[in-house]
Amino acid sequence: MISFNRKYFTLLTMLCVILAVKSVNTEKEIPITKFSQKVGGAMQMTFLYCYSCGYRKAFDEYYNILHERYPEISIIGSNYDPPGVNMYLSKVILIAKLSLIIILMTSFDFWGSLGQPIPGWWSWCTENKMYACMMIFFFGNMLESQLISSGAFEISLNDVPVWSKLETGRIPNPQELFQIIESQLQFDKFEKFDATNPDFVK
Repeated sequence: MISFNRKYFTLLTMLCVILAVKSVNTEKEIPITKFSQKVGGAMQMTFLYCYSCGYRKAFDEYYNILHERYPEISIIGSNYDPPGVNMYLSKVILIAKLSLIIILMTSFDFWGSLGQPIPGWWSWCTENKMYACMMIFFFGNMLESQLISSGAFEISLNDVPVWSKLETGRIPNPQELFQIIESQLQFDKFEKFDATNPDFVK
């Protein structure tokens, strides 16, 4: 019986890991959005934003504004991964959350397989499975969001940082971005003119 329980628990653990990996991959895929409109040596503007902060909508709005005014610019947007151990801790919480939910929904005797008495809080969870699973799911999501919430909205032009919300504390307005792009366009025109006229006296 104990051997069967261990095999059953191993299968549940493997299923949980697969679901966690799939969930992490999906989480990475969702926020990444690429709109490529490259023409020759066109400029590229990259947005790295905090997806859990709701800045995906701000990026979409900026894409529409910039693409309408500068259709030749390639615009790339993706999630800003927080530095340090926060991302790894969020994955640990994700796996723990899925494990608890699977164990509860399958009525697996987790404590019995370890030869330990069942705690009172676990008995309550098994008697109120749906409510307990909802609490675990939402509480786990809250912890994950807190860990990966960076508040970032970083912008770079041709791999050169031109704006950082982490440093300025705010998202730029469209006119500020227009000025940055216009300055770069003027600089590129000057460089091309200088390259085609080596005898040009500065």
